[in-house]
Amino acid sequence: MSTDSATTETVAKSVAKGSSWRERVQQLMALAGLVLIFIVFTVASPEIFPSYSNVTAILFSTTVVGLLALGATLVIITGGIDLSVGTAMTLSAVMSATFIVNWQMPVWLGIIMTIAFGGLVGLINGLNIAILGLPPFIATLAMMLVAQGLALVISNARPIYFDPTAHAGYIWLSTGSIIPGARFPNAVIVLALAAVVAFVLLNKTLLGRYDISIGSNEEATALSGINTKKWLIIIYAVAGAFVGLAAIMISARLGSAQPATGAGYELQAIAAVVIGGTSLSGGKGTIVGTIIGALIISVINNGLQIISVRQEWQNVILGLVILVVVFIDQLRARRAATT
Repeated sequence: MSTDSATTETVAKSVAKGSSWRERVQQLMALAGLVLIFIVFTVASPEIFPSYSNVTAILFSTTVVGLLALGATLVIITGGIDLSVGTAMTLSAVMSATFIVNWQMPVWLGIIMTIAFGGLVGLINGLNIAILGLPPFIATLAMMLVAQGLALVISNARPIYFDPTAHAGYIWLSTGSIIPGARFPNAVIVLALAAVVAFVLLNKTLLGRYDISIGSNEEATALSGINTKKWLIIIYAVAGAFVGLAAIMISARLGSAQPATGAGYELQAIAAVVIGGTSLSGGKGTIVGTIIGALIISVINNGLQIISVRQEWQNVILGLVILVVVFIDQLRARRAATT
C-alpha cells in the first residue's frame, strides 16, 4: 500500500471509529421513524395503505429518489452539494430517448450511453468545483438551469415516446418483473443492486476512503499527498452515473422522456440523504441510512395521497420535514464540534 493510501486510510478509519456508534444510532432512529410513520398511515387507512399492492407501489416510487440519493450521498459526504440531480436526470432521460428512439441505437447501447451521459454531467460539475474553484452550490445551481434548458431544446419541448413493441425491453427494465407472478417491479431490484454497489464503493474502495477523508478535512487530506481535486472530480462523476441510471428508470416507467419533469427531485434526494444520517457538513454518511431516508420520503408522499391530503399541503409537510431534519443535523454538528 502506498504512503498516500495508508495515510488517508488512517484518517478515514479514525473518523469512522469516532462516529460509527453515532451513525448506528442515527440509522436506528431513522428506521424507527420509518416504522412509526408506516404505523400511523396504516391506522389512518387500514384497508389500503398496508396492502401488498400499495407497499409495492411505495417501493416502486422510491426507486428514482433512491438512485438520486445514492449519488448525492457520495457528494454530500465530501461536504459538497448537488442541486442539479433532478434536471440532470431529465436531460439524461431525454438523451436516452434520443439515443434509442431518434438515433435508433440498440437498447443495451442506449442504456450504457445514458449512464455515461449522466456521468459526464457529474464530471462537468466536478471540474467546475475542483478546477475552477466554484462553490458546489453555485456550480450545481448553474448546471441545474443548463440541464433544464437543454432538455427542452433537445426535445423541442415535447415528450419523446418509446415504442411499446420496438422498445419493450427498455420499458421492461423498470415496469417488468423478473420474478414471475410476483408483481414486483424490476426497478426495485435495480435500486437494491445500485445500493449494494454504492455501499461497496463507500466502504470497501479507495474512492470511499478518500470521500470520507476529504469531507472530514480536505486540507489535511491534500497535505498528506492525496490529489483531492482528482478525487472530487471522480466522486461527482460517479454520482452522475447514478443520475443516469435514475433517468433510465423514470423514462422506462413512463414509457417516454418528459422534458418538463425533474424539478423538485433534488430536494427529495437531499432530504433522503440527510434523514438517513449523512451530515451536510461532510465527513460521514451511510448508504443504508440513505435508503431508509428515501423510503421515509416515499411513505410520507404515498400516505398523504391515500388520506386525500391536497398536493399543496403535501409540499408544505415535506418542506417542514426537510427543515426539521436539517435543523437536527446542524445541532448534531454543533455538539460534535464541542466534544
